[in-house]
Amino acid sequence: MRRLSILGSTGSIGGNVLNIVEKFPQDFTVDVLAAKDNVALLARQIEQFRPALAVVYDEKRARELKDLIGSRVDVEILHGDTGYQAAAVVDSVDMTVTAMVGAAGLIPTLAAIEAGKNIALANKETLVMAGDLVTQRAAQHGVDILPIDSEHSAIFQCLQGEHREDVDKILLTASGGPFFSRPLEEFNEITLAEALKHPNWQMGQKITIDSATMMNKGLEVLEAKCLFGVSHRMIEVIVHPQSVIHSMVAFQDGSVMAQLGIPDMKVAIAYALSYPQRLTLRQPLPQFKAGLALTFDQPDLTKFPCLALAFKACEVGGTLPAVLNAANEIAVNAFLNQAIAFVEIPRLVEQTMDQHVVISDPELSDILDADQWARACAEKITRLLSSG
Repeated sequence: MRRLSILGSTGSIGGNVLNIVEKFPQDFTVDVLAAKDNVALLARQIEQFRPALAVVYDEKRARELKDLIGSRVDVEILHGDTGYQAAAVVDSVDMTVTAMVGAAGLIPTLAAIEAGKNIALANKETLVMAGDLVTQRAAQHGVDILPIDSEHSAIFQCLQGEHREDVDKILLTASGGPFFSRPLEEFNEITLAEALKHPNWQMGQKITIDSATMMNKGLEVLEAKCLFGVSHRMIEVIVHPQSVIHSMVAFQDGSVMAQLGIPDMKVAIAYALSYPQRLTLRQPLPQFKAGLALTFDQPDLTKFPCLALAFKACEVGGTLPAVLNAANEIAVNAFLNQAIAFVEIPRLVEQTMDQHVVISDPELSDILDADQWARACAEKITRLLSSG
């Protein structure tokens, strides 16, 4: 029986984690649930899974949650940063699932690692911001970091039983998002509604916009570099619109291993939760007999400059990845609020990166300072763009 703490339980990843727990009650139990502000859904999750601890964003939402739960469930309710850190380190927990959105996942993930909890990682920003620091601490505490992203799960699966020194290249597949075939001259006309319509995946708003700009793939490059201990020069992005091959690994002898499946997060989540075993999910297979065609292309960095910016941050390192991530969070939020246009997302990120003085070998405090600086800088640029 594996006991879980789920940080981000009301999001799409958290919901899928709970679906798997519900399907395999003999394998998992939920000791902790943490969310931001969807207290209505969190209350329903608490009633179903009966955790000992639940955490929300602030005191107001904590009161709302207590009112919704009443005396029906004996659950401790905490809030804020101290609550999230407490959720990550509960003694009874074996594995902490970090599915929070954005930079907020870094500190709870580090707290879980310090407490010796294995990590099922869906919060890619943790490794984007502080990948070297996080992986070093995981090694020090004997903690496994098991990827939930479908692409990194695919790479992880392809590497099982292989020698890492035999790896020649990691091939990260990308769907290309909704605008891969759209002419560049039409990008100025992209609407929020169009950007939120991903052709293959059902995801939260932030990651859907990141997919549309291909920043999500850039963040995955940074994540893969740290997860698998490779140079950014060993990582190549390949556009694969069908999203059937979730990623590949090329070896020095010319062999290429790929992991395939329908575009659904359940397999990657289940593999992280149950590793090294596999659960009997019985997911449908890709429609090979129906003449399924698998196609590949190169990303257009002129149309998708966010991907080029991420490779630059990966090459420079230091505090620049944290700045990239923070500026992107501000830019995506501004676009979601219709304060800036779609094409202004990469411009905002690039201008913020250009103004940053990089610290090459940062401590955690340097990374957090860079994150806050970048947010302030990006907010200032946003105001200039929106007023112009």
